[in-house]
Amino acid sequence: MRFQLLGPLSIAHGPETVVLKPSKPTSLLAALLLHPGAVVSTGYLLHAVWDEEPPATARAALQTCVLRLRRLFEKYGISATTIEAVPGGYRMPNDNRTLDLVQFRFLAEEASASADPQEELYRLREALSLWHGPPLANVASLMLRRDAVPALEQERLRVLERVCDLELAAGNCHQVLVDLYEGARRHPVRERFTEQLIEALYRTGRQAEALAEYRTVRERLRDELGVDPGAGLRRLEMAILRAEEIGPPPTARPAVHRADVHRADVHRADLHRADVHRADLHRAGSPHPALPAPAPPAPGRVAERGALPPVPGFAGRAADRKAMVGQLASADGPRLVIVSGAPGIGKSALAHQCAYEAQGAFPGGVFSIALAGPDGDGLSTDEARGLLPEPDRDGGRQLLVLDDAAGAGQVLSLLPRAGDAAVLVTSRRGLAAVAATHGGAVHRLDVLDPAEAYELLAGLVGAGRIAAEDRSAHRLAAVCGHFPLALRIAAGRLLTRPGLSVADCAAWLAEDAPGRLALAEDVRLSVPEVFGRALDALPPEQRDAFLRLGSLGQEAALTAVAGEGVLEQLVDAGLLEDGPPGPHPYRLHHLLRVYARWYTERRLDAVLPAPP
Repeated sequence: MRFQLLGPLSIAHGPETVVLKPSKPTSLLAALLLHPGAVVSTGYLLHAVWDEEPPATARAALQTCVLRLRRLFEKYGISATTIEAVPGGYRMPNDNRTLDLVQFRFLAEEASASADPQEELYRLREALSLWHGPPLANVASLMLRRDAVPALEQERLRVLERVCDLELAAGNCHQVLVDLYEGARRHPVRERFTEQLIEALYRTGRQAEALAEYRTVRERLRDELGVDPGAGLRRLEMAILRAEEIGPPPTARPAVHRADVHRADVHRADLHRADVHRADLHRAGSPHPALPAPAPPAPGRVAERGALPPVPGFAGRAADRKAMVGQLASADGPRLVIVSGAPGIGKSALAHQCAYEAQGAFPGGVFSIALAGPDGDGLSTDEARGLLPEPDRDGGRQLLVLDDAAGAGQVLSLLPRAGDAAVLVTSRRGLAAVAATHGGAVHRLDVLDPAEAYELLAGLVGAGRIAAEDRSAHRLAAVCGHFPLALRIAAGRLLTRPGLSVADCAAWLAEDAPGRLALAEDVRLSVPEVFGRALDALPPEQRDAFLRLGSLGQEAALTAVAGEGVLEQLVDAGLLEDGPPGPHPYRLHHLLRVYARWYTERRLDAVLPAPP
């Protein structure tokens, strides 16, 4: 069991996460969880639950809310004594095993105590991975959203600033640009994000963009606040104008790169300490227990020696999963396992779930390396080689997960340096040259079947909510083309909008599925971004052929659009599937077909004049 505050208030119970509905008991639970281990006064709780002047019967009603919460806890196997009645109020003694807010602060404190910048960065990335959207989005209490949410957001921003500082110090300017653009755009008056963004742009050779960014923020500060940029921004501008070197050279990198697994995948199983109750969580006599500040910031490195967690909400792929776990765990199995398929089809999730299930066979550790940055650019051979782990000193067998390989050449350059480690590779590319020269097992993923897609939605959104709109859930899965990426995006929308019905979500997405299947917080959770990167990587002839395929009907022969050589290259790129020999030897996934039409229509809209 785990309470989650860093996003919609929810209870994680085994594989199921239940997002609570806005109600008075939900507001009460939020008020208690915001102050873990502290006695929260009855007066504070009354104002948190009722906002305005509490009614005369509020104290009795508060006890009823407590009873309702205890009944809810029993449903999920949580002890009723989790809420303790104490003189003057109530208390919930949560620790970092049962509340994500405590774990977030614990990781931030551990990071600040580390003398190793890579370790600090790793732990801070872990801390940020616990956030799943705006906190308390489903809590009705105006008081908590006014007082607590800004304080929580400041904690997250301090950690994110430190992460960006460490990434820049390590020379990871390209990798940190996504975080910096988000921070600078969403918090324009927080000048540190803008300083970091300008520095990263300048150090990656984008001097004009860096100066344009400075001038944009200067005009905004003058227009909106009547002030000039701070000293740090002004120093940066002068350094750029003088062509001075800023920070370490852009080629500098840490020994281990961020493994951009799933946001929720980077969780340490060894965080067992419950000694994180801070003395300043509650000040005597204060009606508002203080929210303690956290501390500073690392590429998510690698999960090692039993620390790899399961993929949240993982569903389906039973045959592939069983085969891959058996192949990896067997001492006589293939040393190399390849997972390929279309963008967004769930290759990384399957690989990390199998690594989790097989990790007991690897006493030397499980290591995951993202071979592409957040912007989609693949690492160079030297960069990738520098991320490979050292062999285990005790000779323990290791598992190396090479995620999102750009092509066969990138993988072939790493295999000789991998030693005796078992290697699990994911790629949109078929990597036939790798399989031909090194053997191994190859798994080509298709979309989920309808039952698996339904199971994934139920695991992410909650079995009860999905079962209550069974037919609409199947329609939503069909609108998503049964693609795991699209299903997770739809689930994220439902989780952050507790009042949104599954039927309404499916209808809204169906109107413009390729454009609306996107979450603004992360470009990796965006169908247009993920499919667009795959399309941009194609040579012009293949790109045009793929877009023409979208104009064909479901039953049309795809060979009418392009020759076999081009279609085979699209298969290798993960944008087309080959079938059995016959009149229709190739097929295009429904969501990719819809995307091709959508992309073509947008391109036409951009070049055709608007009607008079």
